[in-house]
Amino acid sequence: MTAMPMPMEYREASVDFDRFMLDARDTAGLQTTNQAYTMVQAVLQTFRRRLGIEDAILFADVLPPVLRAIFVAEWDLEEPTVPFAGRIAMTREVQVLRPDHNISPDSAIADVAAALRRNVDEAKLDRVLARLPAGAADFWRA
Repeated sequence: MTAMPMPMEYREASVDFDRFMLDARDTAGLQTTNQAYTMVQAVLQTFRRRLGIEDAILFADVLPPVLRAIFVAEWDLEEPTVPFAGRIAMTREVQVLRPDHNISPDSAIADVAAALRRNVDEAKLDRVLARLPAGAADFWRA
């Protein structure tokens, strides 16, 4: 019996994550990938707060491995879900994560959405977003 080869998405996870972070950094006009990391983490958490566990798992499944890990890390399962709000309100939510180190621009959600769309199977992402609650697809519009 032969072993199944390691899937490329795991073999190339670090390279793919680095590419995504550079893309997010440049799209947002940030100086470093550390700044981009805080922005990306905050955008993912802001989206996650609006999903039940089953919907979050569906969404996580379209993310590359490292983004998937960031999306589910430090998840307080007791935190109640909140409804999708206007882009300005959700952007302010993004900007409060680690406020002393967060310089996410007002375009943070759109910037991360644009980078994500360039780094995942966009058709698969859109199919999953169509299954999620109202507001999910709009959240990920670049």
